[in-house]
Amino acid sequence: MKKYFTIIAFSILCLHAFGQQKNYWQQHVDYTMDIDVDAKKYQFKGKQKLIYTNNSPDELKDVFYHLQFNAFQPGSDMDIRLQHVPDPDSKMAINKGTKESPEFESRIATLEPNEIGYQKIISLQQNGAPVSYEIFGTIMKVTLNKPLSPGQKTTFDMEFEGQVPVHIRRAGRNNKDGVALSMAQWYPKLAEYDVEGWQVNDYIAREFYGVWGDFDVTIHIDKDYTIGGSGYLQNPQEVGHGYEDPNKKLKLPKGDKLSWHFVAPKVHDFTWAADPDYIHEKVMGENDVELHFFYKNDKPEVVENWKKLPEKTQAILAYFNKHIGEYPYKQYSVIQGGDGGMEYAMSTLITGQRKFGSLFGVTAHEMAHTWFQFLLATNESLHPWMDEGFTTYISTLASNKILKGGSSKPNANDYRGYFYAVDNYIEEPLTTHSDRFNTNAAFGIASYTKGLIFL
Repeated sequence: MKKYFTIIAFSILCLHAFGQQKNYWQQHVDYTMDIDVDAKKYQFKGKQKLIYTNNSPDELKDVFYHLQFNAFQPGSDMDIRLQHVPDPDSKMAINKGTKESPEFESRIATLEPNEIGYQKIISLQQNGAPVSYEIFGTIMKVTLNKPLSPGQKTTFDMEFEGQVPVHIRRAGRNNKDGVALSMAQWYPKLAEYDVEGWQVNDYIAREFYGVWGDFDVTIHIDKDYTIGGSGYLQNPQEVGHGYEDPNKKLKLPKGDKLSWHFVAPKVHDFTWAADPDYIHEKVMGENDVELHFFYKNDKPEVVENWKKLPEKTQAILAYFNKHIGEYPYKQYSVIQGGDGGMEYAMSTLITGQRKFGSLFGVTAHEMAHTWFQFLLATNESLHPWMDEGFTTYISTLASNKILKGGSSKPNANDYRGYFYAVDNYIEEPLTTHSDRFNTNAAFGIASYTKGLIFL
């Protein structure tokens, strides 16, 4: 058990250090959103009521929002970075040259108007009165009508429109697995304000940082679509799709759409995915946690792998409960979507057309993020290794134990990866902000590999 004392002791040290701050505080935000989806056009209209509590000791004259779908437009900071970084993400850029002489082209640069992503603000009010705002790429600055004093609350009412981009990174439509809608970073999201001020880096596809709060989200979408994501579904008998209680009568409404009502308490993000061909399965995990699985009715070997996943995910949950701490929510959803694997509140989006070992490993890694990042809630943009390093450490041990029966050297590959960085002189300090690494390779090795090796 000594290996686990390292991770526990370091967590305690981190929390103790935070606790030594005088008058420690964190902001709070509550969202109520009503979203109407045009699935054929990949567009949506939304209404958002946001109640913001200023728990800081500072008077706030402005607030900031993230409009992250705006990154998927030609000329965005994300697009420009793809054109200049020496090793762009292969999901986001195409090599028009050769392996020896690569010439990368940003996929964002070639998007047509009906393929881009956007979030447009139709109206915004503070406490019932119009409030002025400016948009700079993926950041919106709101100048408050009246400064928000410490301890005060204010309410913002917004109407907005969005378009889901062609899938390039994290979110989008029709990903490589054919999932219709992967809805991450899809809503105007209030930025975090902490002891270092407003955290408002323009979105370039790396890490995230959010404000704790409660989410109440209603999504109206065509009847044939199944939704999986954050939170607890409040009206299972009105939507069906595998959520309903078989002992109760379905009450499907008339019309072409269903209204999905989710509540997610005490989280700092809300994510969902939808597809008309999802298979939805549910099993019970340790401590009566519902484990949901959403995957495409695909090739037989793909479906077979997904059907083996629920039992192993029960084992993953039990392992983390024992070695880190009890999972505090009552549901977790593993959803085919996205473009690899990415953690979100009470859920993950992962691509599913992979061998079972890979499917299991990604699931273990993303679920581990529930504890490291999502509950510990560090600023993963500023300290990515505290998120990815801890997660890689514990998920590697879980995979080694559950899938392989226990190897004497579970981290051997990670050491080889770190030695590669040293031998090729691409190592950069762990204090580097996630958006400021010179290469993607240096970011990955520092955050995932070096963080693991430290532990």
